[in-house]
Amino acid sequence: MDAPGRHAIPKDVPAAEAREDARPLLIDVLGPVASASAQPGKRVFLGNLAGAEDAAALTAAGITETLNLGLNLCPGPLALGDGTQVRRYQIGLIDGPGNDPHLLAAAVVTVRGLMGAYGPGKPHYPPHRPGHLLVHCRGGRSRSVTVLAVWLTLCHPQAFPDLDAALAHLRRLRGLDTTHPLPPMLDLAREVIARDLAGRAHGA
Repeated sequence: MDAPGRHAIPKDVPAAEAREDARPLLIDVLGPVASASAQPGKRVFLGNLAGAEDAAALTAAGITETLNLGLNLCPGPLALGDGTQVRRYQIGLIDGPGNDPHLLAAAVVTVRGLMGAYGPGKPHYPPHRPGHLLVHCRGGRSRSVTVLAVWLTLCHPQAFPDLDAALAHLRRLRGLDTTHPLPPMLDLAREVIARDLAGRAHGA
């Protein structure tokens, strides 16, 4: 998974975390919550790098687009079994202090945009078809959870009236305690919401 020149994976990862990171992780974020997507049936998944690079796992989940939030990660081109090329999007964030809040806001707006419309491409573009969206970082614990928590807060306010409600939902799905996301990411999320940097979904 640690492809030379593409991923900068820390060497001091706890053994249990490293074992977890080696397995594809793909979690349907919305579950029974109605999607605000303009694309009927489209779902958002929370996952990890292993999931983003596993063609079989992506195919089984119906995922054809990925948004990578790791500054230190660079998933390469990937074809699914039917020839569909996975569309890769990336907004690189540091898992800790040092991020500009506008970068986090851009990631939230990107999720909204990918859920709001499908770009059919052009004849010379790689083959693609509509599918679900995977939002991931290395382990799916901090950066991706932070972005999705802000997205849920802004785009699904009836179900998630504030950031804490969205975080509780995602932590429950992911099996996290309150140590994740990391405190600098949570501070960034609260700043983005307080300053209205990502806006709110129409009608929210």
